[in-house]
Amino acid sequence: MASFRPKYITFDCYGTLTFFQMAEAARDLYGSRLDEPRMQEFIKNFAAYRLDEILGDWKPYADVVHNALERACKRNGVVFNPDDAKMVYERVPTWGPHADVPAGLAKVAKEIPLVILSNAMNAQIMSNVEKLGAPFHAVYTAEQAQAYKPRFKAFEYMFDRLDCGPEDILHCSSSFRYDLMSAHDLGIKNKVWVNRGHEPANPYYGYVEISDISGLPGVVGL
Repeated sequence: MASFRPKYITFDCYGTLTFFQMAEAARDLYGSRLDEPRMQEFIKNFAAYRLDEILGDWKPYADVVHNALERACKRNGVVFNPDDAKMVYERVPTWGPHADVPAGLAKVAKEIPLVILSNAMNAQIMSNVEKLGAPFHAVYTAEQAQAYKPRFKAFEYMFDRLDCGPEDILHCSSSFRYDLMSAHDLGIKNKVWVNRGHEPANPYYGYVEISDISGLPGVVGL
């Protein structure tokens, strides 16, 4: 893939570029009420319910967080407070990048347009993007697409807006379940997995693995 120069490098934002701190928020809320094994189970359940909540018709991300947190509380015998969900949602735009992101992006951005496709709300995402330290050609959200990844509709919205096809991009994500599996099924042959430790490797889906964004310039020969 080192010889491949895409028209665009497209990115997942939360988790791949932005340090996604849902687990930390859950700990702040429930860490005093749950011992460590139960806290880890709660975090795992909360993540699973967030994914389940986005697989149907689009709804605001505040609703996704609210429903997923309520379901995780019910499963783990914790009293749910709607204000807790509101607090978690309102933290999202305060989150900044992983430490490796600004320098790695800045080097690539000089040569190739960068694009974000994020499971985000329009009112929140730009606060996160502004912290990434590099210019972006375009930022597309689930709210604009009216669909969350991993649904194909989100990717297809991006293709239409960029007037390009799957053969024209390099898609970069730390998640198979949200991004790379769908990218594979849609014919995006050039993919980068940023191994942030969220999920185990799955070579079936065909990608270059990097440990962080500092490795991205080398993937495209920079």
